[in-house]
Amino acid sequence: MRQLYVWVLLAIVAGILLGWLWPAAGVAMQPVGTTFVNAIKMLITPIVFLTIVSGICGVDNMRRLGRIGIKAMVYFQAGTLLALIVGLVAINIFAPGEGVHADPGSLQLSGDAATYAEKGKEGQWWEFLTGLVPTSAVGAFADGNVLQVIFIAVLAGLALKAVGPVGEPIVNVVNRLNTVVFKILHYVMLAAPIGAFGAMAFTIGKYGISTLTSLGELIAVFYGTSLFFVVVILGAICAVVGVNLLRLLAYLREEFLIVLGTSSSESVLPRLMDKLVRIGVPRDVVGLTVPTGYSFNLDGSSIYLSLAAVYIAQATDTPLSIGGQIGMLAVMLLTSKGSGGVTGAGFIALAATLSTMGTVPAAGIMLIFGIDKFMSECRALTNLAGNSVASLVVARWEGVLDVGKVRQALVSERQKAADLSSA
Repeated sequence: MRQLYVWVLLAIVAGILLGWLWPAAGVAMQPVGTTFVNAIKMLITPIVFLTIVSGICGVDNMRRLGRIGIKAMVYFQAGTLLALIVGLVAINIFAPGEGVHADPGSLQLSGDAATYAEKGKEGQWWEFLTGLVPTSAVGAFADGNVLQVIFIAVLAGLALKAVGPVGEPIVNVVNRLNTVVFKILHYVMLAAPIGAFGAMAFTIGKYGISTLTSLGELIAVFYGTSLFFVVVILGAICAVVGVNLLRLLAYLREEFLIVLGTSSSESVLPRLMDKLVRIGVPRDVVGLTVPTGYSFNLDGSSIYLSLAAVYIAQATDTPLSIGGQIGMLAVMLLTSKGSGGVTGAGFIALAATLSTMGTVPAAGIMLIFGIDKFMSECRALTNLAGNSVASLVVARWEGVLDVGKVRQALVSERQKAADLSSA
């Protein structure tokens, strides 16, 4: 009972029961979950900025910094492609949309779905590049735009590194502020069980458990495919690195439970960075790969994209050949980028993909809009697992990961948890 994850798990169960038995009371809990997530998001941009600046200033060789960035992007692109392919294979094998026979002409976009679809239609594939540069340095922090904060942090870190001794006092301040902000995060995380309770109660109360059964086959395929990707694909990648995936996931159990309760992988971004550093992943690697991975390495979102697009084609009896699916894959490699932390990002990326292709009716997103909230948990959990592994891969690729130290740290953490449980 001393462990945070135990309280988070109990809170999730309590939230499910409240939303199921008293839906109105569950819906009324929305401000509780939203407030907790907002409190975490409040700290994300300063932590990302301070961590990246500190990491860059701590690197002796600037060429190494460039190599880390390039290797991270190469791995992100490969991971995204692999996730999209796994999703396509799964949806073609199980074909949950066949037999639905929905009439595309009768599907009308409305509410939030219409808003997300419109954003997707208006968006361009290259906007994630132009959106990287903020119009205001302060605005990037105020809006919580992680990509833009990363851009500013990299420039600031390079500038401090270039001026040498002149910038050392500022670097010391940055390091001290980093410690203070993480202490604030520790205080905020004490409210994680309350936040998880409120978010889960609202989800069940608002959408109802019955929503899960209406499109249960699609949900099952998505969860099963994501589980396969994490256990088999990421497990194999971890085996190559030399780290046991199951021990890594057990080490991050609190983060996974918080994500499950809040449906947001952003809620644990700062904690994830801190815990990866604690087991031996170099801080500069973590500082670059994890924040950028939250926009460029979205394995769960990529699986969802390919599954949802083909499901809509199947449900509306829209012919989609293998060649058409490969073409869709190429489009998704672009539309899936830069969407982390954006409300309705999954639907915006999906609408952008369908609008670009023009073969599958974009209005078909209404078929899955009702269950999206239940699928968002799985997306967030898979994204978290993918970004956890990404830092290990990039560090090992760069030759700066002490695998023995990481293994020992994971074993030690496991033993600590066992000792606390027995006590």
